[in-house]
Amino acid sequence: MKFLPLLSAALATGAAAAPKEGRIDRQRIVRSFNPHRTASSDETPLQVGNGNFAFGADVTGLQTFRRFATMSTWGWHSHALPEEEGQNDPEDFHGVEWPTHGRDVFYNIPNADQPVLSNWLRENPHRINLATIGFSFPDPDATEADLASPSQTLDLWTGVLTSSFQYEGADVRVETVADPASDAVAVTVKSSLLEDGALGLLFDFSYPTKDKFDAPFVGLYNRTDLHETTLTPGEGGAEIRHVLGETEYGVSLRWDGDAEISGPENGTHRYRLTTTEKTLRLTASFGKERPCGIPSVEKVRKHSEKWWEQFWKDGAFVDLSKVEDEGAKEIQRRAILSLYLIAVNSASDLPPQESGLVNNGWYGKFHMEMYLWHGIPFALWNHRPLLDRSLSHIYTDLLPHALALAERQGYTGARWGKMTGPDFSDAPGEINAMLIWQQPHPMYFAETELRGRRGAASEAEVLEKWDEVLTHSADFMASYAWLNESSGFYDLGAPLLPASENTDANATRNPTFELAYWRFGLDVAIRWKTLQGLEAPSAWLEVRDGLAPLPTAEINSTTGPTFPIYEGVPNMWTDNATTMDHPAMTGIYGLLPPPLSGPPLDIDTVRNTAEHIKEYWDLDQSFGWDFPMLAMNSLRLGDAQGAVDYLLHPTFAFDDAGYPIGGTRVPTPYFPSSSSFLWAVAMLAGGWEGAEGSHFPEGWKTMVEGFGPVL
Repeated sequence: MKFLPLLSAALATGAAAAPKEGRIDRQRIVRSFNPHRTASSDETPLQVGNGNFAFGADVTGLQTFRRFATMSTWGWHSHALPEEEGQNDPEDFHGVEWPTHGRDVFYNIPNADQPVLSNWLRENPHRINLATIGFSFPDPDATEADLASPSQTLDLWTGVLTSSFQYEGADVRVETVADPASDAVAVTVKSSLLEDGALGLLFDFSYPTKDKFDAPFVGLYNRTDLHETTLTPGEGGAEIRHVLGETEYGVSLRWDGDAEISGPENGTHRYRLTTTEKTLRLTASFGKERPCGIPSVEKVRKHSEKWWEQFWKDGAFVDLSKVEDEGAKEIQRRAILSLYLIAVNSASDLPPQESGLVNNGWYGKFHMEMYLWHGIPFALWNHRPLLDRSLSHIYTDLLPHALALAERQGYTGARWGKMTGPDFSDAPGEINAMLIWQQPHPMYFAETELRGRRGAASEAEVLEKWDEVLTHSADFMASYAWLNESSGFYDLGAPLLPASENTDANATRNPTFELAYWRFGLDVAIRWKTLQGLEAPSAWLEVRDGLAPLPTAEINSTTGPTFPIYEGVPNMWTDNATTMDHPAMTGIYGLLPPPLSGPPLDIDTVRNTAEHIKEYWDLDQSFGWDFPMLAMNSLRLGDAQGAVDYLLHPTFAFDDAGYPIGGTRVPTPYFPSSSSFLWAVAMLAGGWEGAEGSHFPEGWKTMVEGFGPVL
């Protein structure tokens, strides 16, 4: 795991000053939202972690009655390749060809004659649960109902999880904490039950499933024949190696005092650790290689205390404690808990998956169209180094694959994929192949960094750093757009799918958000060449200046024009199939700033579209980043209360520990909800270019530190 120190200077958009300890009592506010439970949740753990490694605990402080996961950035596995002839090598896959503007174009879509290989490529590699660590009781059939007075609190200020309960009249106290600098969890257990062996610790290992969604628990414990574990005892510790085909890693254990580990128990991969003392201190370090040293429990705890205190002091902050509006406390609660949870689950060396390090969604792979939502809030809240863990290299890592995909399709430049994993290959799927709104993301990331690095890094360094990625991105964007001879404009699609993913790809042309985002991306690329004293390629200028205008639609002549999902969509506001999922058209004036080129954005049409969404959109079927994006749109339109209302919409729910509830559409947690929520709050706190400063509703007595304007 790459470990980067926390922010020590201002790096947020708008060159906001680094917040100094002063006006806001951050510790008081943060700790006022410490999650407290007296029973395990069936869906979410309480977690300790560092962005690349996380341990999810039930009410015992371990993984005793709910087998929550221990997950990492590096823990992946692939099932054996199929044996069918013509489907036993990834190189055999040939996808499908679709007619695209007079030629047949390869798309990475499963094909009917290679169903087994298509599925294998989509399902592999998949993220794994490294191990579960729980208590063993004298009664092997003990349940959570056998515990008396369970109580658990996560101290957000230090990252220390404290749990206590009674079993058969004896007290048990547990502290659980993760190391910020390594893939290790430290546990301290104090109980008289330990010294006679009545209470011990169990280590168990699962085998990965082939399920798209593996939630709330990850892995199978009844397929012990498909994997192997071996125990190597040592002085004051031991190592358990886990082998799953070609995947191998170890759990290195260090304990203080007199303890003994045994196993595996018959027919399992379960090991039991016992001690003859009343206190057991254990560190479990996970990795592909044996660690040079395992940190002590005391060292892990001190490191966690220091890291998390610095995290809360260095970032931007908002204080809503003096606001009388009843919704303000919930905004504050969600902001504090979301900051903790994205630091634990999303601040990784690779872009995070939607469910972070809690469980698996989409096989644990990350989605590049979601990367913007995951990443930008770290910059907006002055935690740039946490974003740079992945952003500093991910696009250059993906570049060879993106260049090859564009070339195979007959385009120039680099076409960024959607769903990928640590091998950087693009998983087959119609949605995966047809989405395009991830393409301008590098421009948004780059522009955010350029505006936020003033004084921290020279403009020339940032321009040079991003030049190759932006150039290849813009080359593809210019190559992808096609000249419609009948209209004289450059069109996008068909075939394509918009961000809402709910249209016919072969009928979708000129989606509103994608058109606006295409212009934004080319505007940035062209301006960056100018800043470097270079001439932008003529194709970029020709396509940008010739892009089709944003489409409009209306129910009838009395309702006025609105922005639809895409040009020519039938029955835009009267067909239930089109008034659900992501209302991405609001992103043209919310997520995106007004355009720098082309015709001015018609704000009346933007406002009318927002009103139509309020009236016609099925928000009960919306999820995730929909509500923060609607809030951003409301903010730019001057409706701060409307923005808050969207952020507190009943469908946009967070549980008692701050996990974003997936609802009917996706499993819990769905972390794009958390990060996009923080993005919207950053806009409330810092404004945007041309409207800098606080934009909370009138009458709200707020204090903010460290925010600058968003783009």
